[in-house]
Amino acid sequence: MSESFIRIPDKYSGYAISHFCVPKHYEDDLEDIMIPWGLIQDRTERLARDIFQDVRDEPLTALCVLKGGYRFYTDLLEKITTLNRSHGSVSVPINVDFIRLKSYENAESTGEIRVVGGDNLNGLRGQNVLVVEDIIDTGRTMEKLLAILAKHGPKSVKVASLLVKRRPGSTGYRPDYTGFEIPDKFVVGYALDYNEYFRDLNHICVINENGKKKYAVTH
Repeated sequence: MSESFIRIPDKYSGYAISHFCVPKHYEDDLEDIMIPWGLIQDRTERLARDIFQDVRDEPLTALCVLKGGYRFYTDLLEKITTLNRSHGSVSVPINVDFIRLKSYENAESTGEIRVVGGDNLNGLRGQNVLVVEDIIDTGRTMEKLLAILAKHGPKSVKVASLLVKRRPGSTGYRPDYTGFEIPDKFVVGYALDYNEYFRDLNHICVINENGKKKYAVTH
């Protein structure tokens, strides 16, 4: 298990939007770039190596938490399968599966978790499961998901999350594999959304007040 991660400090000043390429329709909606796309890729490659070395020849069912986890999931599995091709004596058989949860509206968690899509989880029985998530916020959603998965009898469950947020009210939950520990800021991009916007942004960025107002859900 990897216990290391890159810690981004609270007073971290991100990169100016003007220094990187972002979609023009988001230029006025972002405060800064917290994690550029290239750094995400390099860190994901290291996580893939850590997972590969831990799992080795054991079959693995990789469970993607949609929608926010799909880009991290795709890139992580691509890097694991690259290792499969280059390490002749060790190869990890991989099955893919997906689940979709709902817990956010605007910038706040609703406090509930709903499974709103995905395959029948009974297929996870007896499997080594790797849950792939985009971000751990308070930890409550993941703890509830792990309780749901446990009811289906997997052999083992580990969690890889690209981001873990430091924030008040956290349960203290920590995934088995962490890319970056970040400050308590609302981040978007690399499939992380704000009310379904910003998924088409490569970098992980901090949304500004203009962006929150523009894309807020109104009832």
